Amino acid sequence: MRKLLEDFRDGRTSIEEAMSVLHDLPYQDLSYAMLDHHRGLRKGFPEVVFCPGKSPQQVVELISELSKRNDRVMATRADKDTFKAVEEVLPETSYYAQARILVVGSRKEKPPPSGEDESYVLVVCAGTADIPVAEEAAVTVEVLGSRVERLYDVGVAGLHRLLDKRDKLFRAKVIIAVAGMEGALASVIGGLVACPVVAVPTSVGYGASFHGLAPLLTMLNSCAPGVAVVNVDNGFGAGYFAHNIMRVTTEE
Repeated sequence: MRKLLEDFRDGRTSIEEAMSVLHDLPYQDLSYAMLDHHRGLRKGFPEVVFCPGKSPQQVVELISELSKRNDRVMATRADKDTFKAVEEVLPETSYYAQARILVVGSRKEKPPPSGEDESYVLVVCAGTADIPVAEEAAVTVEVLGSRVERLYDVGVAGLHRLLDKRDKLFRAKVIIAVAGMEGALASVIGGLVACPVVAVPTSVGYGASFHGLAPLLTMLNSCAPGVAVVNVDNGFGAGYFAHNIMRVTTEE
């Protein structure tokens, strides 16, 4: 939708062409889904398809309809079978297996780094087992159009690993802290940096972690100021929120 507005403003799209696109707003009734074509105007990015609970055929139809009106379309928690089904219809589909994200269309080209003043979201995870959730966050940020740096396997069991990378921590505009077990990483980072910290508890851990409940409560009870918490394993939500912070601060 943003491209439609830009094309209309620059004279590349006529009033008739713009009206034909806007005719389908605000949503499209597909019987099993009310596809929100208006979301790109409200949020700056089209509706994102959550794949679990949907058949591959439903995912293909949803993404196909979204792709008719948007340069980039994203689906989360996509398995390989769903990716193959989408790729058969839309060959330009990219799949990020570790993040379980598929993307149709072009991604925003980000300028090369320009030194210490380069703005980026830093995705930090405690252990290697947390990387899939961290990658969901990181790929989400990248697809939405913000720069990402990664810092993995720097949990509190070996705190020197994190402190050794403190320059990268201090330069970040937003930090996403991903951790399972007891989830202490977010509090540690929150006590070190001035930027916003988005904490993501993961379901990684032994029995008493209760599938992510223990790190969720730890993060919610953090005494470090400036820490916000998303739900268990919600890398997508953290990435979207971090990008919104970057977008708002850039526009200002």
